[in-house]
Amino acid sequence: MRACSQLRTAGRAGTKSPVQDTGASGARARYYSNVRVSLNDRFLGWTRQEQKQIIALIREMVECESPSDHPPGVDRLVALIADRVSGFARVRTFPGGRFGSHLLCEFALPGRKKSGQILALGHSDTVWPMGTLESMPFRISRGRLWGPGVLDMKSGIAFFIFAMRALRELDIPIARKVVLQVNSDEEVGSESSRALTEEAARKSVAVLVLEPGTGLEGKLKTARKGVGDYTITVRGKASHAGVDFSNGANAIVEMSRQIERIAQFTRLDHGVTVSAGVIRGGTRSNVVPAECVAEIDVRAPRERDRRYLERAFASLKPFDKRCSLQVVGGLNRPPMERSAGVRKLFGIASALAGELGVKLEESSTGGGSDGNFTAALGIPTLDGLGAVGEGAHAGNESILTDRIADRTALLAKLVAAL
Repeated sequence: MRACSQLRTAGRAGTKSPVQDTGASGARARYYSNVRVSLNDRFLGWTRQEQKQIIALIREMVECESPSDHPPGVDRLVALIADRVSGFARVRTFPGGRFGSHLLCEFALPGRKKSGQILALGHSDTVWPMGTLESMPFRISRGRLWGPGVLDMKSGIAFFIFAMRALRELDIPIARKVVLQVNSDEEVGSESSRALTEEAARKSVAVLVLEPGTGLEGKLKTARKGVGDYTITVRGKASHAGVDFSNGANAIVEMSRQIERIAQFTRLDHGVTVSAGVIRGGTRSNVVPAECVAEIDVRAPRERDRRYLERAFASLKPFDKRCSLQVVGGLNRPPMERSAGVRKLFGIASALAGELGVKLEESSTGGGSDGNFTAALGIPTLDGLGAVGEGAHAGNESILTDRIADRTALLAKLVAAL
């Protein structure tokens, strides 16, 4: 399959001065206050030398548009990645159903292997529709790379590919098999990839998630909330709003009462949020509505919170006995909890980052990733190992060029340490 673009020289890579654009200077100053230059680390030396080529691959990937709902675009990106690793990895693809293909790359690395593998997780799909590049082209400006999907999360995939190249070219013995899995439907719930992810995780001693870090400090993610939704359907009884008002059972009125009750399920002190996001109902203003549907977003940081939400939604009863309720849904991503295994993995990464001159921090987030699935199985999972930047899913999506080398080097060192 033809690659999306030709490999290009990206021009001058990186900058030694802090980014000056609005809103970044404070965070950048905090980053630099925690950094000491590491001149002797061979991983960092290698990634600095290769930074122009890393940027060139990121550009190729960004310019290969791959929305979740456009399987041909996703498959072109999968073919591009497969081509770039073909000389040092065994590649397999798996059907994604109504989505693009999923990709599995097993790298050929030095060293005798023992049981258990290291699984790196990425995704090929983006939230950006085809044609976004016309108004939001890839560019290098103000110490950043800009473009749709550059942060979430094509750069993370490029970093990992070059991290594996570093291990080969530096002839670093790696004790375990290393697999990169790139899913095609992460942005839309991982419907077709979840089983594949869980199967790979069960064979793994650790999972490294290539999603972007948190904020301009690039904090790793050691906890994520479980994510889900409920759909509430109220069925009442239609009637003429003027002629036969009393004979109707207003589904919208009933739903408004249910929404008041559902809003009380939020427990901010426990990190549990319940948000009514979409409500639709009725046909005409002069008809008492017979049906109303609400879509509710739920977030839960712990497994016990999931059980609490299930009990709460199961307790819903109609106020108007002439109406009926249907409640369906739940968490589609389990919580990623900060377990002992996650803490240990972060400790290893933090020590290795220190060798690169970087003070690594951790964070928790309300958003989900495919790492939620692996952590829920009890596999030590470390998230946010991808690019450092801001603007995911927004017009200012960008990554910092002078964090490319150290993030790539950290991935190589982490794989070598495990």
